[in-house]
Amino acid sequence: MEHLALIIFLLALLVALSAMAPRLKLPYPVLLVVAGGLLGLVPGLPAIELNPNLIFFIFLPPLLYEASYQMSWHEFVANRRPITLLAVGLVLLTTTAVAVLAHYCIPGFSWALGFVLGAIVAPPDAVAATSVTKGLGLPRRITGILEGESLVNDASALIAYRYAVAAVVSGTFGLWDASWHFLWVAGGGAAIGIAVGYVVVRIQHHLTDATLITALSLLLPFGIYLAAEHVGVSGVLAVVAMGLMMSRRSHDIYDNQTRLLKHSFWRVLGFLLNGLVFLIIGLELRTILAGLGVGTFWSTLGYGLLVSAVTIAIRMGWVFPVSYLGHWLGHLLGRSGEMTPKRNLFITSWAGMRGVVSLATALALPLVVRGGEAFPQRNTVLFITFTVILVTLLVQGLSLPWLVRRLGVQESPAQRAAEAQELRLALTRDALVYLEGRIAAAPAPDPSLLTLREVMRRQARRLHGTLAANETTDEQPPTETETQAAAAFEDLLRCRLDVTERQRQQLVHLHHNDAYSEEAVRQVELELDRFEIALDTQLATVQQPEEAAPASVVR
Repeated sequence: MEHLALIIFLLALLVALSAMAPRLKLPYPVLLVVAGGLLGLVPGLPAIELNPNLIFFIFLPPLLYEASYQMSWHEFVANRRPITLLAVGLVLLTTTAVAVLAHYCIPGFSWALGFVLGAIVAPPDAVAATSVTKGLGLPRRITGILEGESLVNDASALIAYRYAVAAVVSGTFGLWDASWHFLWVAGGGAAIGIAVGYVVVRIQHHLTDATLITALSLLLPFGIYLAAEHVGVSGVLAVVAMGLMMSRRSHDIYDNQTRLLKHSFWRVLGFLLNGLVFLIIGLELRTILAGLGVGTFWSTLGYGLLVSAVTIAIRMGWVFPVSYLGHWLGHLLGRSGEMTPKRNLFITSWAGMRGVVSLATALALPLVVRGGEAFPQRNTVLFITFTVILVTLLVQGLSLPWLVRRLGVQESPAQRAAEAQELRLALTRDALVYLEGRIAAAPAPDPSLLTLREVMRRQARRLHGTLAANETTDEQPPTETETQAAAAFEDLLRCRLDVTERQRQQLVHLHHNDAYSEEAVRQVELELDRFEIALDTQLATVQQPEEAAPASVVR
């Protein structure tokens, strides 16, 4: 009961702080970490011991699945080169640079222990990246690269971490074996994720219960993560690959009720898990401080600040040269393309916030090495890791919104709205062509089709901005009184449902051809889902004579 009361209290605090964050103009992850740290220092409150398995097996799979499911497969593939360079190349470079710094500057750090610290602090966090950059209006390319990097880099860092810890514990390390095993672990995890995603897609074609499908989507990340780890490959990449696979096919395999239910469920679950993760980071401060030796706080803090500066500098020193080199090589190979603006590169290099995965891997360090001796410098590694997380969240997280506005690296809300409006217009014009074909093929004019064609014409003029001021903008079919018969009204509703299904098919076709962004497709798809459910409800009402006359459909 004590733990249950604590969880309820933390959830209530999470909701309250998240409501305050917009008024304080602070990214809510930063506010939650600071609040958790202050709460952990309150005298009399019990210290909270974070079990690393709680992060790796409870928090990480659903958070990774939600983030990968929300990401566009097309954008991930289009940005695969910069994502790979950041998620693998930069992680390995940061690991090595921190290892060199730790070996030469921090007393008692061997090469193996330096690589342990480097692997822990190297990867920016998926949860931190999506939470801090959300709502900033960043261009889709920057958002896609940052989200893709943060999804993949955990795997490369965790693999490097395992080998570094093994070297500390056993005292031996084989670079050649580690390199081949790295490829096996990463490739095997991705392969399992794609394979399971394909099977699940095939299965869900035959499932119709929205509740059952949503429950299955909750169980899948845990199951595939544990299965991949059990066979010795990357559970992180398995979950990410499956999430991307499901995201790619979600427009084909789910009906409107399932999409709406999954959208609402994962939105709430993601909010709660994300918030709890940042609160837990802050709450761990008290436990970490208690593990430091007497008189070592300031020196260890200095090491933590130095490592933080190196991780930030290495990222900035990597993004610019690699981008210029890639552009130059592409030019030599005859590939056309504009150079990424410097301000966009700066924002990409600055958005390297660390988070809960770094803290969990540090806490997962073994207590003893071979021979029964204590793991060397364990408390120092923990405190340095916490310092890096805090510095990157506070310094980079707080300054990022200001830098985005200052440098003008934003897509205005009008730009994003214009794309969705263009997509709606394309679907409406296609629906008109479809209706014209049905009207022409009919042996006699169908009043329902004629009425619906006029509704769609008005809608197209409104979307195009050419609707006259005295014309109605309603997209509502006439009521039963206007059609003089419930049967005619029912025919009109069925025609509208048929046209809506046609629009959905066209939307899937445009999505497969990558004609519009994932954000615009999901937004318009959500509108179609809600409108279709409203039509279904009204049609069910019309088919029940004892019920009241149907209300007007509002889109």
